[in-house]
Amino acid sequence: MTPVDIAGGYDQLADFWNSGDFPRDNGIAQHARALAFLGHGQHALDIGCGSSGRVIDLLQRHGLTVEGLDISPRMIELARRRHPEVTFHHADICEWRPPRTYDFISAWDSFWHVPLSRQASVLRKILHALNQGGVCIFSTGGLDEPNEKIDACMGPSMYYGTLGIPGMLGLISDTGCVCRHLEYDQYPELHLYVVVQRAEASPAGLHDIQKRDRRIHGLGQHLEGEYDGDS
Repeated sequence: MTPVDIAGGYDQLADFWNSGDFPRDNGIAQHARALAFLGHGQHALDIGCGSSGRVIDLLQRHGLTVEGLDISPRMIELARRRHPEVTFHHADICEWRPPRTYDFISAWDSFWHVPLSRQASVLRKILHALNQGGVCIFSTGGLDEPNEKIDACMGPSMYYGTLGIPGMLGLISDTGCVCRHLEYDQYPELHLYVVVQRAEASPAGLHDIQKRDRRIHGLGQHLEGEYDGDS
């Protein structure tokens, strides 16, 4: 499948994504976990932003100035109506050049649509667009080896590819970044999300590390409390 095919598929889904029937909590707890690793930040990018605006809302609540990118014309049209104050890029991430660097980048349920032959170069581009200390969250297929498939689980046929966990982790390290969190969040489904951080210019002091660890621990307790309340 071509990027044009992917765009056409998401054009068909855009109005549902924009409706009250779309599950707006999808990926939000995972993004909150990723944001806990971020110290001070100003600029964020939502790759494959879609039309629901839920990730943009979350990032704005954290004081970030957000840009969105999507290959689907209909998704971008609806996203601009929902957030007229946000800069949106209608583009293919494979060809797009970031106009700046960012403190936080999300590629939730979007990076896996990149052709497998181009995933390594695209992931490098995304990670190199992080500022020092910047954080990226993305989802992928949780397989050990590179793989690709076409699936119609959402309705329209879509292409999915994955680098495989070992190759992905090697690439993350090669770009000067560190994997902070990796989780099968829908197990036994092979939906894997990864939180990556670009190394600081100098090692963080003990005080900063302890402060970050307390923030992450507190977030974990908060999320566990929410889950306990739902059970």
